[in-house]
Amino acid sequence: MTTLYFDTHLADDERRHRLYSGDVFVYSPRPSTRALTAHARELIEEAFRPLDPQQAQESLPVERFIEIVGPLKPRFIHHPRTLELLLDLLRDLGADMEKTYFDVPRMRVATSGGYLTAGVAYVLHPHRDIWYSSPPCQLNWWLPVYPFESESSFAFHPRYWNEPVKNSSDEYNHYQWNKVGRANAAKEVKADTRRQPKPLEPLELEPEIRVVCPPGGLILFSGAHLHSTVPNTSGRSRFSIDFRTAHLDELASIGGAPSLDRRCTGTTLFELRRASDLSPVPEEIIRLYDPSPPEDREGLVYKPPAAVVPAGM
Repeated sequence: MTTLYFDTHLADDERRHRLYSGDVFVYSPRPSTRALTAHARELIEEAFRPLDPQQAQESLPVERFIEIVGPLKPRFIHHPRTLELLLDLLRDLGADMEKTYFDVPRMRVATSGGYLTAGVAYVLHPHRDIWYSSPPCQLNWWLPVYPFESESSFAFHPRYWNEPVKNSSDEYNHYQWNKVGRANAAKEVKADTRRQPKPLEPLELEPEIRVVCPPGGLILFSGAHLHSTVPNTSGRSRFSIDFRTAHLDELASIGGAPSLDRRCTGTTLFELRRASDLSPVPEEIIRLYDPSPPEDREGLVYKPPAAVVPAGM
């Protein structure tokens, strides 16, 4: 059974334990989360000016929308203020900065009415994040930038927390995805042809859980939760931020949530940095998840084209 915790008093150790049991934590807007979403909103509105970003799809051809969103995403990721605000958020939510490793926060957009469902606005099918070479202890942090509703949310499918799903994660290699998949996102317009882990059997997705919170609110859940993007029928584009963390104790013990059906290769651990000093995950920990990583480390972390990253960032 999935339990929802709202603005809990629980400390990080107990919170992680419950997250690894399938529970979901929801937090009301607070100064640290409001600051991060306000920063994202400023960049979004600058990119779409003079249009309202939530309504821009009504007046822009899809190709122009992609031209705006394509560089907007890495601009947000690599902006120095983004990192400062993410670390403030982790501190505020009680993370152990010496043992918490995080990846860069990403900006997502889900357009309405099928306007754009591929590439930079990919509509995610039912999946577990751990199918994408993430460790079983990965936690997902998700924040809406603007108001949204159930019709533009995402859904948890709790039936499958303890039930394996036949899937194609054995075809997924994270290093190959960094080299090819991410780089091709802006080229995918009518349909997304990139190979991603997907269920290979019919699923019973009801009952589902959709959580709606205000801008600057936060939804925290395990990367092992089966979840999917809800087809957006709200009439507005939804903008959100998400990032991932992993705790050193669970990384070292290969602990965390159940890993029932994960068959992918490679690891995302090369992308994580420690919250206290931005140091990488120790090599001996990485080799627990990939005993023989490629000798050439250059391609293990995705780097966007220089043209879309502002100078000095």
